[in-house]
Amino acid sequence: MTVSSKLKSLFTVALLSSFGSVAAAGAEENNGLAPQATAAEAELSFRDVPYLDKAFIDAAPTDRKDGISVGELGVDGGNKDMIVKLAQEIADNNHGDYDSLLIAHKGKFLFESYYKRGRINLAHGQASAVKAYTSLALGRAIQMGYLTMADLDKPLVSFLRDLDPTKFVDGSELITLHQALTMSSGIRISDEQREEFEKNPAALKGQGQVQVYLAHSATITAESQSFLYGGGQSNLVMQVIDAVVPGTAKDFIKSELLDKMGITNYRWQTAVSGLPEAGWRVNMTSRAMLKWGALVTNKGKWQGEQLISADYLAKATRGLVKPTQDWMPDAYRYGYFWYQTPIAVGDKSYDTTFAWGGGGQYVIVVEDLELIIVITGHDGDDTIMDQVSNIILPAFVE
Repeated sequence: MTVSSKLKSLFTVALLSSFGSVAAAGAEENNGLAPQATAAEAELSFRDVPYLDKAFIDAAPTDRKDGISVGELGVDGGNKDMIVKLAQEIADNNHGDYDSLLIAHKGKFLFESYYKRGRINLAHGQASAVKAYTSLALGRAIQMGYLTMADLDKPLVSFLRDLDPTKFVDGSELITLHQALTMSSGIRISDEQREEFEKNPAALKGQGQVQVYLAHSATITAESQSFLYGGGQSNLVMQVIDAVVPGTAKDFIKSELLDKMGITNYRWQTAVSGLPEAGWRVNMTSRAMLKWGALVTNKGKWQGEQLISADYLAKATRGLVKPTQDWMPDAYRYGYFWYQTPIAVGDKSYDTTFAWGGGGQYVIVVEDLELIIVITGHDGDDTIMDQVSNIILPAFVE
């Protein structure tokens, strides 16, 4: 054991010993390092991963040489007492079923914690947060010149050459990339229709997926092109990415985003079309999620390289439309698969941008505070945003 690892272990144990039941999972045995899934656990279905015996909380995360700069909560920013108290409450099951909470501030990773099924090396299901990653993949294609900002307002089908427009429903040509990205394509397909389509998966391969959508949707009109969450609209965006980049969308995402950010521990499943899933069925570690957030705070740059078009990112993270589903808070707005909402702290309001996946998957960015918050969970009520508003943001307002 090195001197630095001894100090790390002592720091973590000392921090946690003052908070009752919260203690590092195996801190003494693991030199204060975060809990890791065993090889056997990594092969399990997520719901079968055993809960940690004790939560792990660290206000000075370990530098794992993974491209993430580390610091110390309270020294490099933030109110340590407020954040660690919240961690205690999460560990005590006061805020639902959450698996990790990570916080970075002003370019430094200051706080790392794991609960229940959270492990530092376990890629966590992302649910609809994947849509935000798909949006950034499109922004990468724009940065590399395969698309332009003007293309966002062109008919989506103009990028797809393997379709038969004679079989489209009326109005299909009205759908633009912008509308697909804002959940406003106007495509209306029932659950019963989807079930029927899935009985013939061969017809959904490649651009056949889009062909089926546009041949069986209700007529698309200016009136129907209002916000309606879901409907496979993220799949339309992935189809365009696959059509315009060299090679495949799968290879493009890997080589131009994941590899460049050093994200190797992930699972990105394949959709029935044969393309990468665009709206779910992707697993990322919590630290990898921090990197997606850093792309947003750094205006599309990763370690000095402009990965995402800054113009695209500025538009993608703007509140372009108002969601209409009653399960979304009234203050929420929607950009290109990214949410926005103002959060008030005292007499000031902070614009907050976030990727959101059901059950409690969040990549939250508060640009004015240079703050990134990553959360993973399996919480049915998904109420953690209350703690983000009432505890985490206030802890970083000077």
